[in-house]
Amino acid sequence: MTTPQERLGSWETAGAPTTDSHPFDPAALRAQLAPGARILDHGCGRGRRVAELTALGYAAEGVDGSRTLVERGRQDHPGLRLTHCAALPLPFEDGRYAAALLFGVLTRVPEDTGQRAVLKELARVVRPGGLLHLSDVPLQTDPRSRARYTAYEDEFGAYGVFRTEDGAVVRHHEPEHLRRLLRMHGFAVAEERTDVVGTLHGHSVRRLQLIARREAA
Repeated sequence: MTTPQERLGSWETAGAPTTDSHPFDPAALRAQLAPGARILDHGCGRGRRVAELTALGYAAEGVDGSRTLVERGRQDHPGLRLTHCAALPLPFEDGRYAAALLFGVLTRVPEDTGQRAVLKELARVVRPGGLLHLSDVPLQTDPRSRARYTAYEDEFGAYGVFRTEDGAVVRHHEPEHLRRLLRMHGFAVAEERTDVVGTLHGHSVRRLQLIARREAA
């Protein structure tokens, strides 16, 4: 079991990262959501995605477990609705949102139970027919990544979980694990995208994006 500090790593320190390792393309949502739709960015960090969506006319809000990042986001983007929420449940009513973003969050939630709790909450606050845009890191195949997975497998009891340079515990996933997690919580995957992005530590990783629709109860 990891501690909250291990999950947050440098996110809650004075040296919190200023860049986003999961670029967001608003076009993925613009084709399906009209301006004015209410969108939640769960794991909003400093609010960059919320600011982009707000500029496009969406009623965007953000929530994050790092008080440091939320406070910096409020300074960077005065007027944005950014909420610090250190633990679940989220402070929002059922079915409030037409869509939710989950960018790079599950990577920092290594336990299955924690990941299921996140998806359960998003299934609660996203209305039936709404969207969930998940962006996360699948298992990598390069020698450096494989060596890290192997080195930490005994400690964490799972292949793909490891410690980063800043002390955070991170998880890379089998793609089917992410698909299954969505299905378990009533989301049907409608689109998949893959690309290569930079990491906060100057490396590159393959990224998997899943755009899913919340099925009717």
